[in-house]
Amino acid sequence: MSRGLGLGLAALLLVGGLASQQPLPSCAGPEHRQFDFWVGDWVVTDSAGSRILGTNRVTREEAGCLIHEHWTGGPPGGGGGGGGGGGTGQSLNFYDRATGRWAQVWVASTGNVLRLEGQLEGTAMRLEGETRRPDGATVRNRITWTPQPDGRVRQTWQVSRDGGATWQVSFDGWYRRAG
Repeated sequence: MSRGLGLGLAALLLVGGLASQQPLPSCAGPEHRQFDFWVGDWVVTDSAGSRILGTNRVTREEAGCLIHEHWTGGPPGGGGGGGGGGGTGQSLNFYDRATGRWAQVWVASTGNVLRLEGQLEGTAMRLEGETRRPDGATVRNRITWTPQPDGRVRQTWQVSRDGGATWQVSFDGWYRRAG
């Protein structure tokens, strides 16, 4: 081994050893707590509270770095395009230090995948992303979670088929704590 390569390797090992002694970054900062209002066990209803759209268990995992959603839709015909009708799905939500934004990856039991990105706006979390329909058309999705003074959370899912010029509500769910 050449002397230069040996010194380079020794320096790399030394830096690696020093780096391992420094504290690892954590997810304890306030930016990682911005979506904590959504964590809990929920019953999701329409705005009147008279029709159950589904249930949702939202947990904080990976030392507070991940918010994991477990959705179960209500009975068929019980919900709108946002998840009623008996389907299930899960999402992984996290604050991305590299972008300074929140990200969500949603996977439904139907195989549909939704990728969203956004940030806290006031007290509401708003995430957006695009999907493609089977016919190739692009649909823009915008989901907003807004904590309410009484402890509920309102989730509004809007879609735009014209690049964001107009929006239509596809799901309006009101989360109230289970039990």
